[in-house]
Amino acid sequence: MTMLGYQNKVLRINLTDKTTSTEPLRMDFAEKFVGSKGLVIRYMYEDLEPGIDPLGPDNKLYLTTGPLTGTPVPCSGKLSIAAKSPATGTMNDCSVGGHVGIRLKYAGYDMVVFEGKLDEPGYVVIDNDEISFHSAADLWGMGSHAAEKKLADQYGLEYSVLSIGPAGENLNIMSCINCDYYRQAGRGGIGAVMGSKNMKAILVRGTGSVKVHDIEKTTDRIIEILRNDVVNDDNQFIFDDGTTAFLEACNDGGILPFKNFSDTTDEKWTEYNGEVLSKYREGKRGCGSCGLGCGNFLKIGDAICEGPEYETISVAGPNAGNRDPEKIVKFNEVCDDMGLDTISAGDTIIWAMEMTERGDHDFGIRFGEADKMIEYVKLMARNEGVGADLALGTKKAAEKFGGLDIAMQVKGLEYPQYEPRGSWGMALSYAVSDRGACHMRSYAANAEVFEASIDPYTAEGKGQLVYDLGEFNAIKFSLCICDFWGTIDYAIMSELLTMVTGKEWTEEDMSRVGRNVINIARAFNQREGFNRTHDTVPKRVVRDALSNGPAAGQVMTQEDFESMLDQYYEVLGWNKDGTMPEELIQSLL
Repeated sequence: MTMLGYQNKVLRINLTDKTTSTEPLRMDFAEKFVGSKGLVIRYMYEDLEPGIDPLGPDNKLYLTTGPLTGTPVPCSGKLSIAAKSPATGTMNDCSVGGHVGIRLKYAGYDMVVFEGKLDEPGYVVIDNDEISFHSAADLWGMGSHAAEKKLADQYGLEYSVLSIGPAGENLNIMSCINCDYYRQAGRGGIGAVMGSKNMKAILVRGTGSVKVHDIEKTTDRIIEILRNDVVNDDNQFIFDDGTTAFLEACNDGGILPFKNFSDTTDEKWTEYNGEVLSKYREGKRGCGSCGLGCGNFLKIGDAICEGPEYETISVAGPNAGNRDPEKIVKFNEVCDDMGLDTISAGDTIIWAMEMTERGDHDFGIRFGEADKMIEYVKLMARNEGVGADLALGTKKAAEKFGGLDIAMQVKGLEYPQYEPRGSWGMALSYAVSDRGACHMRSYAANAEVFEASIDPYTAEGKGQLVYDLGEFNAIKFSLCICDFWGTIDYAIMSELLTMVTGKEWTEEDMSRVGRNVINIARAFNQREGFNRTHDTVPKRVVRDALSNGPAAGQVMTQEDFESMLDQYYEVLGWNKDGTMPEELIQSLL
């Protein structure tokens, strides 16, 4: 069986012997998991043996599209990049924008799988059905920006470039993969997996097409949805401000973290907010098929980046004791160029700041030392000096030097920038996320703080809340729909998928697929040995009350947290120890 919208082709590239092969897409997988996030996790479950070294040749690197990729469906141009994580040992799927997903689909593939390892640094060019291998001897050691520019100058702008910086080359477990200069597949050390395969870059050009059911009717309806549900007042802030708009909402809601999550809110947040940053805006950009255009090019002094996003503003700003917007943008620029995740790199450095100030271990850096923070990024990327210790990440560094109580991480992945004592659901979201602490799986802060539709300071009902939000995002991301289309719902999702594929999909199907995706990710992790003991909350969160903001004085106890875990497992039909019944796992396969 095949469906329209898919290319019905998987490309496997064996880097060890430099050969390629193609195979039909597993449509039985697509029926249960659709595409992108869900589809690739199912393939990982099939392909990867339990217990493999994430940085060994047996791990694979997956690039995966969805059935809507390459169509005019708004906000559908993202690409999933996945592998077993060297940071956590869990499955890890990342999402990246730009144009590479569409070009990969136009090249004729639903998925590309990189296997094995090149015998020396190189890069791979995917030009429709022509696959070629090239030396990267002159690129190895370069920052990602310089490497991409050199490749763009050589091949032209018809090619999208995925690249790693020195961090990925040095197998840093916080390293990311860059795309189109300023977009990142950021979390879980996905760049280290690419580096472990000796790949500096992947270039993609596609000149084909995607077939959909009844193209005229489908296109007309997509345009109608774009005008009515995407380009509207509810989503306008994404174009105007990007995620800098979250800074005010998080500060007012008491979830903007301050000095390594030791407190929250910053009375001087207006010194580096979106209004300030917008004065330095020099351009706008959107991903392929996007109707929102969240990208902002900024230049402040010699600091240049696209962004910065809320997460980076927070981790390099108030969480680091810094209020200089130029230093925030420079931190962003250097992390991108070195190929480091701003969240994990930033969290690790601010942990070191607090360790120094508490007298636990002198890492030579204190809160407010923004210039030194930027220099530490370079040291971490190159595994030099103090950077070699911080390159371990907060969990492993804390196991070595102490300070695990203030290491803000779950499963070895550092916390995003939403203070969970002001949004208890976020503590649960971070704990049960399939790749370690992640805000992209279930964004409870929206319901608890921004919409204020549920009490943020209670465990009651949080298991169901976090599940519902997680189910929604699981199908949304399996369709390759960008998170910023905030008004989409199951009705629109099912209508779009029906129109594109020619197969009837219902709202109930969207819910079913979302649940399947959560479960297959858990099944992968369970096979790797994960259970309730790994769904944790940092000691600081359940020990120390906040002093400032709306959540001042609130205490979430360990019992509250365990209650939320119990609720979540019950909703999903998992065992009390966080494992899945065998019959549930078998139903997914």
